[in-house]
Parts: sequence; structure tokens; C-alpha cells
Amino acid sequence: MIVIENQPRRVEVTVYAEFTLADYQEFENAVNYVIQFEGQVDLFFDLREMADFTLDVAWEDIVFSRAHANDFRRIAVLTESQWVAWSAWLSQIFVHADMRVFDDELEARSWLGEDAAEGDG
Repeated sequence: MIVIENQPRRVEVTVYAEFTLADYQEFENAVNYVIQFEGQVDLFFDLREMADFTLDVAWEDIVFSRAHANDFRRIAVLTESQWVAWSAWLSQIFVHADMRVFDDELEARSWLGEDAAEGDG
């Protein structure tokens, strides 16, 4: 199950239990909508409550990332799992975004907001 929140130029996703293909497709639709109307987008993934993901999600992530290689500015992944951190690092191969893995939510949110705050000033 996922919960998606759209912020200006940001999509925030929290995953609970198993991350399924239907969940991932919901995420894709939300991101495509923001990209269509706002351009490049930041992503915030909270994967602390994710128990597992299906193989088709891993494949869909590769396909989606390759199709949107230039559509992301920053991607923050919040997790305490080394396996998830490694998977996030691997997906960097397909996107031209600044991606970082965090274990602290405030640090992740602060990092995503850095350029936005500088641009306002």
C-alpha cells in the first residue's frame, strides 16, 4: 500500500507493507501528472515501513526510470535498510538526478528544500 502526496514540484510517497505493481502504477500516474504541468520534479520516498516489493515493481522501476531519466531533480530515499539503500543506489544508473539515501526524515526534507529556499531569496 502507498500514500502519495503532491507538493509543488515534489511527489512524496510512503510505502507500507508490500510495494506492488498496482502501487507503482499509481506512483507513475502521480509523477506523470506533475511532470506534465510543472516540469522537473523532486521525489521523496519513505520506505521505512516497506516490508518487500515484487519483482514486477523492480522491472517497472527500471523501465520508468529510463523513460524519465531527465525529469527528476532530486530524489530522497528514507530507509533504514541497507538492501533498500543499495537498490536505490543501483537505480541511479538510469536517472540524471541527485539521489541520496537518508535514515533521518528531517535531513531528507531539509536537503530537498535547499535549492527551493535559495531560489526564493
